[in-house]
Amino acid sequence: MTEKTNVTFRIDKKLKSEAEELFENLGFNMSTAFITFIKKSVREQRIPFDVSLGKITKKETLEAIEEGKRIKENP
Repeated sequence: MTEKTNVTFRIDKKLKSEAEELFENLGFNMSTAFITFIKKSVREQRIPFDVSLGKITKKETLEAIEEGKRIKENP
């Protein structure tokens, strides 16, 4: 059997509660969910989702909404 170790970190109480509820609905507990994330990261040698510093401003969001409305009105 492989040797085990503990990992400790701090997380916002509300976020932890929401994550626990999500993981429970998926049939996981918090430990299993994190172990799954870590195994996938190691296997793929990357964070298994997009990570970006790109920020969308409120102005860009509003412009995109307006463009969508124009396209919808004038196909």
